[in-house]
Amino acid sequence: MNKKMWWQNAVVYQVYPKSFQDSDGDGIGDLRGIINRLDYIEKLGVDVIWLNPVYNTSNIDGGYDISDYKSINPTFGDMHDFEELLGKAHERGLKIMMDLVVNHSSFEHEWFQKSISSTSTDNKYRDYYIWRDPVNDHEPNNWGSFFSGPAWTLDKSSGQYYLHLFAKEQPDLNWDNPELRHSIFDMMNWWATKGIDGFRMDVISLISKPTGLPDGRIHGSELYGDAAEIVANGPHIHDYLTEMNKHVLKKHDWITVGETIGVDTKEAEKYANLDGTELNMVFQFEHVSLDGNDNPALGKWSDNHVSLKKLRDNLTKWQKSLYGKAWNSLYWNNHDQPRAISRFGNDSEEYREISGKMLAALLHFMQGTPYIYQGEELGMTNAGFQELSQYKDLESINAYEELVEKEKLITPQDMMTYLRARSRDNSRTPMQWNSDIYAGFSHVKPWLSVNPNYQSINAEDELSNPNSLFYFYQKLIKLRHTLPVITDGDFNLFKGNEEDKEVFAYTRKNKNETLFVIANFTSHSVTRQYDVPSESKLIIQNYPTNDNQVLKPYEVKVYLYTSPSTTLHL
Repeated sequence: MNKKMWWQNAVVYQVYPKSFQDSDGDGIGDLRGIINRLDYIEKLGVDVIWLNPVYNTSNIDGGYDISDYKSINPTFGDMHDFEELLGKAHERGLKIMMDLVVNHSSFEHEWFQKSISSTSTDNKYRDYYIWRDPVNDHEPNNWGSFFSGPAWTLDKSSGQYYLHLFAKEQPDLNWDNPELRHSIFDMMNWWATKGIDGFRMDVISLISKPTGLPDGRIHGSELYGDAAEIVANGPHIHDYLTEMNKHVLKKHDWITVGETIGVDTKEAEKYANLDGTELNMVFQFEHVSLDGNDNPALGKWSDNHVSLKKLRDNLTKWQKSLYGKAWNSLYWNNHDQPRAISRFGNDSEEYREISGKMLAALLHFMQGTPYIYQGEELGMTNAGFQELSQYKDLESINAYEELVEKEKLITPQDMMTYLRARSRDNSRTPMQWNSDIYAGFSHVKPWLSVNPNYQSINAEDELSNPNSLFYFYQKLIKLRHTLPVITDGDFNLFKGNEEDKEVFAYTRKNKNETLFVIANFTSHSVTRQYDVPSESKLIIQNYPTNDNQVLKPYEVKVYLYTSPSTTLHL
């Protein structure tokens, strides 16, 4: 590997501000609420706080429709509050990573308002966005929006359509325009003067659109073409990121991660290469796309459970392919994904904490930078909403309208089941701080309902229990900070584990040490025998006792050893 960078053995804690802590009694989280909880984040032991967007917004898509990149959403506070948060985080040794949303802006952004005002050649902002003439009195191509419906909206005054891969209120920016690119780079450098520590870049793999904007493939009974297949990893994406690196990123000792829809391992080697010419790492989506619906027209909407083999094969591929070439990001869930324990583990009262510890250890001993999503360290679960009216997520509401009411591809009952399994609102319910009303998040009714299980799953209880999931995460973070093998060791499945339907077993090895991770992915005990050196030390486990050959339900054990001498049968 190249020279180690600080972010390679760092751990990131993701804060979704709207749902983290309300400080002013409006039912919505805010910057001062985050300031008030910095001691909690510091206690966990992480290195970086990733803030979901806190900029001024039209609030169509949870802040991912930015109307002013240089101002703070008044609902969250003001620039003084942000500067105080940044300063107090830095005092605690915590870095702040901002969310950068530059595939699109809000329709209320000054650039778009000027763009839509005139088609005159004197209007430079017209080319800041992607405008096209109709084709046969219809949209310029067949692309569908990620949020349902067409990806084009007609501007009646000009007779042209503008592109929006997401909501119609989120027009796509035209990265082929060098002036637009440099406007973005100037904005990024402006934030650098504030002292931030990096950017997470939203859907950055979509910024380079292909020449001619060709039609996308239509899957099954879908109404629109698949834009992602056409747009992801477009023809100039690496040119644009190299240019961004030159004008912004290389000037700062930052952490950068790109959300890269449609990326594969070969593309990831370019985005996150260890030479540092583009980004530090990428978020890829393969392992969280393995449980989609068997009907392609329904996409992600399902309640399927991925098999261990598929999951293990995918995680192994990314570990092996990027080793020595690029850097992984490690995550189970985030603001766009359902809760990890409900999805990959077991959220029953009996196994919620045990399976949560298993998932945590399995991921945190892999190579890459781990991301912990707020509440993950408490074992928060999916919300279990029973009524459509409880959902606030635009994607979920649009999907229900399109798949149930318009296309009639699925019954209301089945769609509600799928929303309970996959809706983004599962991760966006308010943080569960204690057993008081509204989980200590607010003194008034929150913007999104609190998960009803907050009285038994909350930070106050976790902090009072030395064997809690919170302290398990704390120990994992300390191990990452102190064991070099977690950062630089190679990854290999334990011999014979490739086809095991119940156990995930792998090693991490450098010239001095070897880690051996064994995880039971089932709700029943299994018997396995593994050979490791007799001087192996069991450094972490999720049960109070250890039976060498029997793995209890969702049990995980991690051994550390230095020399392969006498073997011990486990």
